Amino acid sequence: MSGADQTRGRPDPAQAEAALEAFLAWMDVQKGASVATRKAYATDLRQLARFLENQGQSLGCPESVTRRHIQTFVAFLFRQGDAKSSMARKLAAARSFFRFQQRSGLVRENVAAQVRNPRQEKRHPRALNVDEMFALLDTPEESAQTDEQKRLHCRDLALAELLYGSGLRISEALGLNLDDVQLSSRVLRVMGKGARERLAPLSDTSCTRLKDWLRQRPHMAQPQEEALFVGARGARLNRREGMRIMERLCRRAGLDFAASPHSLRHSFATHLLTAGADLRSVQELLGHRRLTTTQRYTRLSLERLVEVYDHAHPKSDKK
Repeated sequence: MSGADQTRGRPDPAQAEAALEAFLAWMDVQKGASVATRKAYATDLRQLARFLENQGQSLGCPESVTRRHIQTFVAFLFRQGDAKSSMARKLAAARSFFRFQQRSGLVRENVAAQVRNPRQEKRHPRALNVDEMFALLDTPEESAQTDEQKRLHCRDLALAELLYGSGLRISEALGLNLDDVQLSSRVLRVMGKGARERLAPLSDTSCTRLKDWLRQRPHMAQPQEEALFVGARGARLNRREGMRIMERLCRRAGLDFAASPHSLRHSFATHLLTAGADLRSVQELLGHRRLTTTQRYTRLSLERLVEVYDHAHPKSDKK
């Protein structure tokens, strides 16, 4: 069925699904996108496909989709109460899809790229101060714990030490396999975004925590499981459980807030820059492709300094 026929009749969902599967395969093979990224893009693009079907259009005939269709989709998301960050993510998925179609010669222009993101609220993960960070990483075991609970606590501390001590993303930490850890040379082999590999240093404390966990891991891991961090059932940990681990450690440490896994990476970068580390080195440690991504940490550190000044200095008008 041609694009013209589709606009007069009912779009074919199977044709849209085939186009989507081809795009996801390209992301996997050519772009090296993570499983989580491909899953998120698939969910977002299937929502767009359903919306376009109701408009008499189809992702299976991308040449028939216009900028106006994408704008109407964004308006639909706004009316149903989607967060602006969610709307921006769905637009990013649409841009990538139409960029792929453009490279394949199926469309002449990327209509999704012509639609601006909604203005975002400025939200940043909270950076823990040094005292809060130490309290979290030194969380003691609770009394009367079972052997399994003690093993889980040992694992939780090893994971937290990696997120803060090496500045890893939670996906990078949970993606580690046993052979990625080189304790003798105090480095990790990390697979970052876009399948970019880098070496990350291990702190002395991280090495100690990892050695403790590696002694406990055989009691929990399934046979043949390669993942460094496993759950109670012996399989690789997932992101949701990583969030629960941080919440549990914050609660045990007596903190009045729940730090996300990304807050520990954020704290890693902020503390390094505050201590005088140069921006390029921090960029390498974080695995950022662009220096501008790392520069936001310097702006946030400056904002924090100004805030402290405003509340503490006798000459400040805002005191």
